[in-house]
Amino acid sequence: MIRKRVVISGEVQGVYYRDTCRRLARDAGLGGWVRNRADRTVEAVFEGAPQQVERLVAWTRQGPELAIVDDVAVFDETPEGLSGFDIRPTV
Repeated sequence: MIRKRVVISGEVQGVYYRDTCRRLARDAGLGGWVRNRADRTVEAVFEGAPQQVERLVAWTRQGPELAIVDDVAVFDETPEGLSGFDIRPTV
């Protein structure tokens, strides 16, 4: 199991980014969460099998159809054993 935190910048709020991310992560069996941040970025944490996590991290570089992704910062973290994937409130 691995854990990655990503922070996505660009036109990524108001384009179904979080909802699409949640659906894809759940379909992949990943634990974690996604949320908007006050600075107009989107932040997500993915935990699970390395291949599935890397697949979602790769998806974040494009996002849903209406998104315009400028940058994705990726951080390795220690897994916490998260289960389920949720949308969290904006911070």
